[in-house]
Amino acid sequence: MTAPLLRAEGLSLGYGREPIVHDVDLDVAPGRFTVLVGANASGKSTLLRGLARLLPPLGGTVTLGGRPLSALPTREVARTIGVLPQNPVAPEGIVVADLVARGRYPHQRIFRGRSSDDDAVVAGALAATGTASLADRRVDELSGGQRQRVWIAMALAQQPRILLLDEPTSALDVAHQVEVLDVLRAEAARGTTVVLVIHDLTLAARYAEELVVLAEGRIVARGEPGDVLTAETVERAFGVEARVLTDPDTGRPVILPGALAGVISTA
Repeated sequence: MTAPLLRAEGLSLGYGREPIVHDVDLDVAPGRFTVLVGANASGKSTLLRGLARLLPPLGGTVTLGGRPLSALPTREVARTIGVLPQNPVAPEGIVVADLVARGRYPHQRIFRGRSSDDDAVVAGALAATGTASLADRRVDELSGGQRQRVWIAMALAQQPRILLLDEPTSALDVAHQVEVLDVLRAEAARGTTVVLVIHDLTLAARYAEELVVLAEGRIVARGEPGDVLTAETVERAFGVEARVLTDPDTGRPVILPGALAGVISTA
């Protein structure tokens, strides 16, 4: 089933009366891998929270399939949009299979426990994230990369058609970052709309089908990474000079910021 269009129109967001995100228009392309990038305090995480209905608009609207997101029943939203925030916390002592099974709550009837169908979905989510062998392990015993894949498995068990993730690779080493992003790319290939915030521009360019660049709460560029990630855009959004190269294997941009770009250019 095709994911419904998630759209922001004239969206302004903030945590008080002062907006952090200003008058943003954004159509999240259904079934594609979209990455939000920008400097610290650029508004990318705030925008993601607004798209997830975790933060009410100060102005403008967010619609899902043409209907105001704020007016939709909570259970319907939870069946459609899965959200993985920064630094999620698992209940103490919980095992992986039980944590992943919590993703089934939006689909379960009141006063009824897990069904065989739920168990099958949980098993599929564990398999998709390569965590089936961890099913009986306690979450607090896992490595950072393993935990992130387990959290993604829980989100997948929700069977959302749209998946929003805020810095899912934060604090992971490069190998685990790639591991997590490969899982998400595979999910997008199956038709799920994936939107995530990430800091690493080169990884963003490697994985994104559509890249959205924010600066000071506004979208300053969006499109395919090769079109968007220019030296001018990087300087405008991040305030640093950069050299943009092309990865010979993928054809995607590689960003060398600041002093590093100077070292490479004189080597």
